[in-house]
Amino acid sequence: MSVETGKGKDSRRQSTSQTAEVRTAEISELVAHGSESEDTMSERFDCDNCKESLYGRKYIQSEDSPYCIPCYDSRFANTCDECKELIGHDARELFYEDRHYHEHCFRCFRCDRSLADEPFTSQEEELLCNDCYCNEFSSKCVACDETVMPGSRKLEYSGSTWHESCFICNSCKQPIGSKAFIPDKEDHYCVPCYENKFAPRCTQCKKALAKGGVTYRDEPWHKECFVCTGCKTQLAGQPFTSREDSPYCLKCFGNLYAKKCEACSKPITGFSGGKYISFEERQWHQTCFTCSRCSASLVGKGFFPENDEVLCRECNGDL
Repeated sequence: MSVETGKGKDSRRQSTSQTAEVRTAEISELVAHGSESEDTMSERFDCDNCKESLYGRKYIQSEDSPYCIPCYDSRFANTCDECKELIGHDARELFYEDRHYHEHCFRCFRCDRSLADEPFTSQEEELLCNDCYCNEFSSKCVACDETVMPGSRKLEYSGSTWHESCFICNSCKQPIGSKAFIPDKEDHYCVPCYENKFAPRCTQCKKALAKGGVTYRDEPWHKECFVCTGCKTQLAGQPFTSREDSPYCLKCFGNLYAKKCEACSKPITGFSGGKYISFEERQWHQTCFTCSRCSASLVGKGFFPENDEVLCRECNGDL
């Protein structure tokens, strides 16, 4: 923000610089002297407002018209926003956002310090020097305990404020800036440092788990690392089993280790509540345990083994 000086109601403009600038208005001031002889009286030279003669008087030329000093002040001078008096033609005038001031009236509302050549801030119609504004309104950096000056880059988190250069990773001591970070009690870490320092490491690839993952036998795994030992399909979210601490999908486990049904030769896993029949060294899926001749179900019924066949009572009686 800034203020500039000027003369007259037509010279006002708004500035946005943070340093107040003072400019002295240059107004032509002419003094006309002469005797009222016949030659001079033949041409009148009067004030454009009160029409009184300006011969022998001080006047100001404005908008191509001459004015005596009282008329010029009453017509063109602005009123000081502070003392409410006119700012005369011979005074240095400062203005800011359509408000006009005598130079000595343009001061801090708290400490009365002149703002003519100082940076300032407007707070609810009050003009404040930077020191007063910072003491009253600015927050302090929790790291260095210095004031965070208006307009400077800062970071705010959980009700606290830091200078951008003071908000650093507790491990590598580098400014975090706008990058992602992870809080840990009173400390803050950039993501790479936090992962290296605190994050668990995958049992398979030994790299840090930043988020998510799978726990198997109380050990952490990346989802993409937790795969079937046989076909390498990801097992996260899928039913699986294990053998000798190695995980397997149901298909691989059945193909590699499960007993085969005597009837259909497919693996008997017993997963998902599946039931099976076992007799001596042979096993059948419950649905596959049928008479070898008539295909009648033998579940819960008597049967007769005949070499590699199993027979129901009727078929066995026909032999």
